[in-house]
Amino acid sequence: MGGDLGPSVTLPACKTFLDSHPDAELLLVGSPGALAAASGWPRCTLIAASQVVTMDDTVETALRRKRDSSMRVAIEQLKANEAGSIAADVCISAGNTGALMAVSRYLLKTMDGIDRPAIATFMPTIKDRFTCVLDLGANVDCTAEHLMQFAVMGSALVTATEGVAEPVVGLLNIGEEMIKGSEVIKRAGELLRTVAGHGHLNYLGNVEGDDIFKGTVDVVVCDGFVGNVALKSNEGVAKMMNAMIRQEFERNLFTRLAGLVAMPVLRRFKARVDPRRYNGAALLGLKGLVFKSHGGADAFSFGQALIRAHHAARNRLLDGVHGAIVDTMQALPPTGGESVAQAA
Repeated sequence: MGGDLGPSVTLPACKTFLDSHPDAELLLVGSPGALAAASGWPRCTLIAASQVVTMDDTVETALRRKRDSSMRVAIEQLKANEAGSIAADVCISAGNTGALMAVSRYLLKTMDGIDRPAIATFMPTIKDRFTCVLDLGANVDCTAEHLMQFAVMGSALVTATEGVAEPVVGLLNIGEEMIKGSEVIKRAGELLRTVAGHGHLNYLGNVEGDDIFKGTVDVVVCDGFVGNVALKSNEGVAKMMNAMIRQEFERNLFTRLAGLVAMPVLRRFKARVDPRRYNGAALLGLKGLVFKSHGGADAFSFGQALIRAHHAARNRLLDGVHGAIVDTMQALPPTGGESVAQAA
């Protein structure tokens, strides 16, 4: 029900996903009228919810006033029942990001050893692969311990979804030198070097903003403020370049002819930088798999988020994150930071 266009986008994406993934099942949560078009689909169950969290709703409204929202009911499918079983392996929503994080954290709680969940997604690189970046907006103010935890979770995400055995991790900074950056960044670098020294992380060191798109590392760690700016800037650049290509195409006959010759290259380039290809951000650190789709996603983009979430569930991302955190905590002394009880 979430996102800018709701079921008019999500339902076609779900139908395409089911057709191309015969091993998958979907639980569609929303108002019966909106989901009526999906009635009778194979491997698809409709679950009624009487309320919808809008993009303008506050976190308090989502948590306290809309207890039967489609978002909340969907997340509840990840909670174990009295018999210890769950209805769903992963939840995905294109709805209100703040509400999704708050409701997910309230219902699922955070893993032991994780102070705060983080939002992680992938950005394109010149090497025709992706760089995982986190956090993308869940945590504006981060401690060094939070950044260290993000690094461990991001590494586990890349291993589970991309099959990289030892992902290379970089800490986003204003320079590569260890003496640069704020005190939080310097302290985070020390923690990451300690973890790497115990063999629990493949840490390269500090990286700069352009390294995200150069593919220097597999994982880039930063606070949520910086990460969100980087994400939105990348989306803006992709839109600007597409617009510039169209403008050049329309300039005169010569550029049109040149464009026709270059069309195969331009199409490949457009596909590589298209933000829709890497839609689907993981909310890492929770006791359940939750993925966030861009609110403005079209059917293709939401379908990409479904595929990414399905792949993460099949490759047991949750177990990977939990195992990585346990190993890392054993290599470090108590941080004295925010407790798990407070975070939950």
